[in-house]
Amino acid sequence: MSWNGKRVVVIGAARQGLALTRYLVNRGAQVVLTDAQPAEELINAREELAGLSVEWVTGGHPLTLLDGADLVCPSGGVPLTIPMVLEAQKRGIPLSNDSQIFIEAAPCLVVGITGSAGKTTTTTLMGRIANQAAKAGLYRKAFVGGNIGSPLIRQLDQISPEDLVVVELSSFQLEIMRSSPQVAAILNLSPNHLDRHGTMAAYIQAKKNIFSHQTKSNTLVLGIEDTRAWQLAGEAHGEVLAFGRALPDGQSGSLVHEGHIWVRRGAEQQAVIPLDEISLRGDHNLLNVLAACALSLALDLPAQVIRAGIQGFGGVEHRLEFVREINGVQWYNDSKATSPEMAVTAMQAFSERLVVLAGGRDKALPWDEFARQAAKRARAVIAFGEAAGIISAAYPNSTVCQGLEQAVELAVEAAKTGDVVLLAPGGTSFDDYVDYEARGRHFKQLVNDLPVKERD
Repeated sequence: MSWNGKRVVVIGAARQGLALTRYLVNRGAQVVLTDAQPAEELINAREELAGLSVEWVTGGHPLTLLDGADLVCPSGGVPLTIPMVLEAQKRGIPLSNDSQIFIEAAPCLVVGITGSAGKTTTTTLMGRIANQAAKAGLYRKAFVGGNIGSPLIRQLDQISPEDLVVVELSSFQLEIMRSSPQVAAILNLSPNHLDRHGTMAAYIQAKKNIFSHQTKSNTLVLGIEDTRAWQLAGEAHGEVLAFGRALPDGQSGSLVHEGHIWVRRGAEQQAVIPLDEISLRGDHNLLNVLAACALSLALDLPAQVIRAGIQGFGGVEHRLEFVREINGVQWYNDSKATSPEMAVTAMQAFSERLVVLAGGRDKALPWDEFARQAAKRARAVIAFGEAAGIISAAYPNSTVCQGLEQAVELAVEAAKTGDVVLLAPGGTSFDDYVDYEARGRHFKQLVNDLPVKERD
């Protein structure tokens, strides 16, 4: 597509908006970059685009910016219910975003991964496997990004037809997308981001865009143990591969058999890796590894390449990340657990008695199962942030505190030798932090600053 002379309104001057603006300006587009924050809060963003011909509008989104616009690109964190987006739709101005523009322009095979939980771990693991495939000469180079790391549109000029791209896609990005990657995966579907999407049906509809625009030559990977995900198999346009601990006869995909992960397609099958060589903790992470194996099967990667990518992978930052052991108590950071269900999954990864730190900003999701699991597994639940009252109402035995710093102090007092202190918030970070990573880094700093001392 030629961008020369096109007027594009980009909403949001965070990393996605900045990357897209640079890409479009360098291709001759007339870009208006608008952000609700005042100019003094966007100094770093403006410096990043210094020297580029960009029209900046700060402190709001005046509808007059839509006059003559050819395209409107809301960043992922921008709700589609803001007046500017609604007015653009009313005027018939198309919507897009950096992920869609990247997928449309990418000259090579793209693997897209989404799900309510596990997508970052699976994407990171798939990226390791892709890099092993490149080392084996099957691809020139592997690129990994999207909803994690740097927006891939930054690297588009470096990507050739001989490369392989692995991209994580969130429901926010998928919501308006009209393009799908050639290989797509939906790991699972559980209530999440209902504060944004409103209903579970709308949330699932957004996720479905990862494969809705595929062709019959493309591949969809689905988690067979997740009812909501697997029931989408009948809507696929091409091949469907499944992953799960067991698969029905005749179903191609990845499974566990005789202490190994296997992949099979039709009558052909091969063992990939023994289970005891997998470093990731928890049953949910076994499913993430199985998902990566099914995606690798879609790419026809040999077992030795897949195995090499899995070996030694201990997970990613802020996801069941071991921080430190102090006085016989292990501290884990799962700041990425931004829904109650993800917090439950984190708790289920441990057999030890838990002290759970939960809180943040609620996403209009139920906390009932969290409370049930806490009653079985937790010595104490310490609730912090905006959601503290909601958590306390669901689990009355919670201890309510002001913030994460106080929560860590209370956890020190509550934990006993042999326990695990687990940050599994169940809410977003946006009450006190710019993102879950900032929250996780603060937690790790607080834990690493704790003194080692004898207990009474």
